[in-house]
Amino acid sequence: MRLRSALKTVAIGLAAYASIGAALAQGGGGGGNNAEEMKKAEAAMRAEQNAKQLGTQLTPQLPPATVPADPQNIWDLDLSSGGRVRIQLRPDVAPGHVERIKELTRQGFYNGLKFHRVIPGFMAQGGDPKGDGTGGSQLPDLKAEFNWLPHVRGAVSMARAQSEDSANSQFFIVLLPRMQLDKKYTVFGRVIEGMQYVDAIATGEPPANPTTILQASIESDGKPPVTAPVPGPSAPPAPSILPSAPSTPPAQ
Repeated sequence: MRLRSALKTVAIGLAAYASIGAALAQGGGGGGNNAEEMKKAEAAMRAEQNAKQLGTQLTPQLPPATVPADPQNIWDLDLSSGGRVRIQLRPDVAPGHVERIKELTRQGFYNGLKFHRVIPGFMAQGGDPKGDGTGGSQLPDLKAEFNWLPHVRGAVSMARAQSEDSANSQFFIVLLPRMQLDKKYTVFGRVIEGMQYVDAIATGEPPANPTTILQASIESDGKPPVTAPVPGPSAPPAPSILPSAPSTPPAQ
């Protein structure tokens, strides 16, 4: 509406300017006709330039699709599925959600939590201390920060209940694009490294042997990766110190 009104004002002004120029040019012979044509052409050119300028000024400036890697805004998840997942956080589009992730991470909240709901070709959800999708942190729920970032592969978004303002601690990592979730859930980051470990997260609702977050950290804090212990060979059974019982003969 603002753009339409502005363009209408510009058009009226330029039309008036063109009319004045034409009236002034009518004083003398063929030269007047040429002057009138020049005025019309100039008015049309100025109208086009002003329309482009107004359109540029009134179009909202969107944040970039990607941003430079900043250790203060990289969320590291060391998974039992094999390695470290690096997630670029986006405080420029979801400042409240990023602040919540950082706060809970530095409290050690996510360490040891399971991915309790993992649907192949859709997403892997974690961050619930109860492990059944009904839990959260002791902090208050977050106000929604729906934004233009799409739910593409590797996007990290906040899970919520029915209310738009019910996100708390649970999050999900998108395995394949699900654009129908756009502007319904808050995307606050995207995987920039280690997506193969996300793909290896055990599936199920809940999984039989769920993948866990061994350690969550903010990269600028400098915590080294934590890996799952590799099970060693089982020890042979200890020899019995009791005499062997005589075997029972088969029935005759």
